[in-house]
Amino acid sequence: MFQRALVCTDFEDGLYRLVNFVPSLAAGGLRSITFLHVVPIQDDREIPRPDLEKEKQARDRLEVALKDIPEGIEVKVDVRTGRPSDGVLNAIRVQKSEVVILGTPRRTRLDELFGSTTRRICKQVQVPVLILRPRLISAYTNEELELRCRHLFRYLLIPYDGSNSSNYLVDQIKLYAKDRPENSLESCFLSWVVDDVRRRGLEDIQDYQAQQAESKLAEVERELKAIGLAADASVVQGNALTEIMNIAVEKDISAIAISSEVMGKLLELSVPSFAGELMRQSMHPVLYFPTDAKANK
Repeated sequence: MFQRALVCTDFEDGLYRLVNFVPSLAAGGLRSITFLHVVPIQDDREIPRPDLEKEKQARDRLEVALKDIPEGIEVKVDVRTGRPSDGVLNAIRVQKSEVVILGTPRRTRLDELFGSTTRRICKQVQVPVLILRPRLISAYTNEELELRCRHLFRYLLIPYDGSNSSNYLVDQIKLYAKDRPENSLESCFLSWVVDDVRRRGLEDIQDYQAQQAESKLAEVERELKAIGLAADASVVQGNALTEIMNIAVEKDISAIAISSEVMGKLLELSVPSFAGELMRQSMHPVLYFPTDAKANK
């Protein structure tokens, strides 16, 4: 699905372990991989300057990735000092990355909206972001992580509700899938969650919504199959967040693909976005497509 990836680590998120699995990442379709670490500037200094010792320590840890590189694969190590989010955004431009791989710390909701490096990047980036839960990555054995690296994008769960953002999400997946590398994206599962309305007199409305959802999902399913993807779909009733996370477990998916027009904006303080809540709560990897993403196709 993607060929150029930027893997960002602060050495507390578990993602630095991926330096040991370059052949597995390449087997999943990646052809160019850059490992990035940004050393934060020390604010307590009168004149901010790079911490050369910390840069060297970070470079030594990441340069393991430069050993035994498969033929035809490009691997780089980028260590710099500055504001982490600025470093990531600059590296995306320089490396022409198609996807960014990040971890996300567990913080309060307010901190996540305005203080998290991951959240800040998602608000500004123009390419997809794969968010991996640090506790999960850290808990994998080497054998499990090797297999995970091969299948980062193999099977996507697509929450779909007919909205502009979900239509945009499908269009982006179709665009990236057209020239996808071998052993990359293979399957998609579409799911439309209809509110479970139990109040008397509203059952007919719920049945009508389910019928409309099934019709639209069948149309999108045909579009995905037309470009060579295996695709299936279902309409379920209940809470969207709960049902999508349950489906992710049942279907054994690789990542949940999402997009949002409000995530990270002030509006989300009063009206939490589905995408934002999923990123906070899901233990499955989340592949976020910003609404102004520019596919390099």
